Amino acid sequence: MERFKFLRFFSFRTQLDFLPSSNPVRENLINGANIDTNGEHRDGFFSNLVDGFLRRFKSGKKIDGGSKTEEEEKVYSWLYALARSEIYMAFEYVRSTERGLSFTEAEKRLKENGPNTPLEYTFPSSWHLLWSAFFHPFNIILIVLSALSYITSDNPNGCIMLILVFISVSLRFYQEYGSSKAAMQLSEYVRSPVKVQRCAGRVVQTELIVQVDQRDVVPGDIVIFEPGDLFPGDVRLLTSKHLVVSQSSLTGESWPTEKTADAREDRSTPLLELKNICFMGTNVVSGTGTGLVVSTGSKTYISAVFSTIGKHKPADSFEKGIRHISYVLVGVMLLVVTIMILVEYFTFYDLSESTLFGISVACALTPQMLPLIINTSLAKGALAMARERCIVKSLSAIRDMGSMDILCIDKTGTLTMNRAIMVNHLDSWGAPREKVLHFAFLNSYFKSDQKYPLDDAILAFVYTNGYRFQPSKWRKTDEIPFDFMRRRVSVILETESNPEGRNIQPFYRFIITKGALEDVLKVCSYVENVDMGEITAVSAEHHHRILNVVEELRNEGLRIIGVAIKNLQQTKISKQNMENEDDVESDMVFLGVIAFFDPPKDSAKEALWRLAEKGVKAKVLTGDSLSLAIKICKEVGIRTTHVTTGPELEQLNQEAFHEKVKKATVLARLTPSQKLRVVQSLQSVGNHVVGFLGDGINDSLALDAANVGISVDSAASVAKDLADIILLEKDLNVLVAGVEQGRLTFGNTMKYIKLSVIANLGSVISLFIVTLALRFEPLTPIQLLVQNFLYSVGQIAIPWDRMEEDYVKIPQKWSVKSLPMFILWNGPVCTLCDVATLLFVWFYYSSGGKLDESFFRSAYFIQGLLMQTLIFHLIRTEKIPFIMEIASWPVLASTVVISAIGTAIPFSIIGDFMGFTDLPLSYFGFLVVLFVGYFTVGQIVKRIYIMVYKKWL
Repeated sequence: MERFKFLRFFSFRTQLDFLPSSNPVRENLINGANIDTNGEHRDGFFSNLVDGFLRRFKSGKKIDGGSKTEEEEKVYSWLYALARSEIYMAFEYVRSTERGLSFTEAEKRLKENGPNTPLEYTFPSSWHLLWSAFFHPFNIILIVLSALSYITSDNPNGCIMLILVFISVSLRFYQEYGSSKAAMQLSEYVRSPVKVQRCAGRVVQTELIVQVDQRDVVPGDIVIFEPGDLFPGDVRLLTSKHLVVSQSSLTGESWPTEKTADAREDRSTPLLELKNICFMGTNVVSGTGTGLVVSTGSKTYISAVFSTIGKHKPADSFEKGIRHISYVLVGVMLLVVTIMILVEYFTFYDLSESTLFGISVACALTPQMLPLIINTSLAKGALAMARERCIVKSLSAIRDMGSMDILCIDKTGTLTMNRAIMVNHLDSWGAPREKVLHFAFLNSYFKSDQKYPLDDAILAFVYTNGYRFQPSKWRKTDEIPFDFMRRRVSVILETESNPEGRNIQPFYRFIITKGALEDVLKVCSYVENVDMGEITAVSAEHHHRILNVVEELRNEGLRIIGVAIKNLQQTKISKQNMENEDDVESDMVFLGVIAFFDPPKDSAKEALWRLAEKGVKAKVLTGDSLSLAIKICKEVGIRTTHVTTGPELEQLNQEAFHEKVKKATVLARLTPSQKLRVVQSLQSVGNHVVGFLGDGINDSLALDAANVGISVDSAASVAKDLADIILLEKDLNVLVAGVEQGRLTFGNTMKYIKLSVIANLGSVISLFIVTLALRFEPLTPIQLLVQNFLYSVGQIAIPWDRMEEDYVKIPQKWSVKSLPMFILWNGPVCTLCDVATLLFVWFYYSSGGKLDESFFRSAYFIQGLLMQTLIFHLIRTEKIPFIMEIASWPVLASTVVISAIGTAIPFSIIGDFMGFTDLPLSYFGFLVVLFVGYFTVGQIVKRIYIMVYKKWL
């Protein structure tokens, strides 16, 4: 079902036709789009515009994640071409000028391109959703049989079947209606007023700054932005001043990135790392600038990568298997029922009675309780998971968790505590120095600006380790707060005692700076050599040594900040210069670094070990650095033999991509589209059932594509809407319980399917054989319907059955071979028992070669009901039933109650009304022998089947 209709991405032919045909820049632009990352010419879409046009009419290939979609290729090539070009050529490409568009031209383009929204949303009608929920083979069968039942005045049976259809359709409709609104959340990230530069006037054009709604922004507009503004489209920067942009909505990384209009990029730079391109949905953290809008609406990068959200997922193996069984049963039912009606008619020449008997046989053949059993099992699993503090939005996710064999997880907040802990304080030689910690502590203690987690970590380290730095002896006189351009914070402190040693002045004034290492080193001209007791100028050797020390720390997964100081008394900075940040933060002395670590959760290692025990392998998909991801994975026990990064995957061809994804356990620096491609590769090429745990907007693609999308309560609204399961706590142990519940649900559902197919097919075949042999109905329609009703009621307890320990240890998937083979091996045994009953009653109780119809129907009714009730205990386990493995008490109680009721009916008033007669005690002795023989033969056949299936099939 297509819930979202996305606008087609623009063709490069359309974007480039406005250039002069002889313009060499146009040719370079097209040719540049045809060069892949290895510099080889491609014969794909952009090498031939006509071929690209024809491709639109070709059937799509199976999505396996090995390569970008055609829409992504278009957007990538367009943005790379603009990033490589000069600013004046960017204006040419979008048919704009340095003054901006005129109001008339902007209005014209708005009509041509439509509103600037990332997707065109078409909410499916309730009738559409209802039809999708209703159109299931079993539902259709039950509706038809119900109608026929009403026609033949069998109202109770018709009413029961309609109730079952209503329950199934209602549950499916509710799930589809709730999940169909997910992609609308994306629009929240692009709705805001935008300042644009437009020109007005017929003779003399005047540049005007106007504010328009972001939906009215068109390609060619010049936008003016400042801190807090959202980019209304994909933008090529024209000017920039200290511009820092947050791309967390696309990358998941909380740390912002610097952008500059002066950069010239090439194809080797990852798209999201282009310095002169800003993307729709990202926002300005600090700085100002202007930009040229080059793409809007469905032609933007965010639309290209999120265009699959909300589209109906292809049916999994379980759903396909259910549908295949449905079609097989429909075919068998039509064939058998037609034959039964014809045999009945040509035997008794009563069309009405023959039709009613045929409908009864069809009801017996149809697994009427399948929708109810499946939904009850799933609802029971959802309630069990709710007790583990997680919300199940899609009931089918419970079943899929039972089949899940790969769990893709993000590092931050899932494997780790998502908080910083200080672990070391080192000088520039890599040796522990208390002085580094002392000044870092003073900076964190006295800064009045917002305290960040790193400040809390430093303070906690000092207090818990017994350091006494006496901050009361210091007084703050000024502060230079943190900003994202400088990436450091400085405080100016005074003290009466010189912390560096000699006291020769009444007070001492220091500036203490800490922040990102690279930015702290920029303002340092000196480095302190504690061993030699001197301060020396920073040389290339010093700089190289510091970077080596830091690289070793980062390879261990540690986060590093630098610490520097300067004695303001010695530098003799005037009050006038004190107001200049650049003068104050200069010629500083580099002291050392502070190292932090985001520790893994205590429960993470145990949970991953428990998941591995159950056959679920973990893969880490993160936007963080590779070294940090490897460090965490080693801590929690995930193998790091095979690792890769997003930029490395981008260089691989389709086959190499799939091979790398198959082997890698840690995949770092991934973009949203790369996470999606990894999930699709695992599903299609690896044939895995994939779960994905994510909480950001950048995870929404993978969440939507995964078989089981898992998010957390604190996640972005888009992620929660797309997730199938929401964890109220970031604890992987909850997923272990979910996997167990999923396999329990899957196993009990498969029990019912095997039971219903074997028992129903065996029963119908037996009816056919007995009808031909006796030349009368073995059961009247009402008797057959009552037997089927009692049998169906007894199956309601199946969702409360238990599974064997060995079963829940491995992922369970629908097997195309196992179910047909199971039926072929076990089905004939049921039919043989029915035939044995026929022969026993015929030879033992017939008189003069004639058999009393009422007597036979009573005997056949009890035998058939007991057989269908007891067969469940044989197929529910590979062990010996009632001896080595016993069903749960609800199943046992159901078996006893239904068997007792069925046995009592022929001896009751109801039995007289239905045409039954009393049976002698000898017949029940025969049933005991029959069922003992059935369980013995059935157990032998089952063991042979298991050995044959496991060894050869």
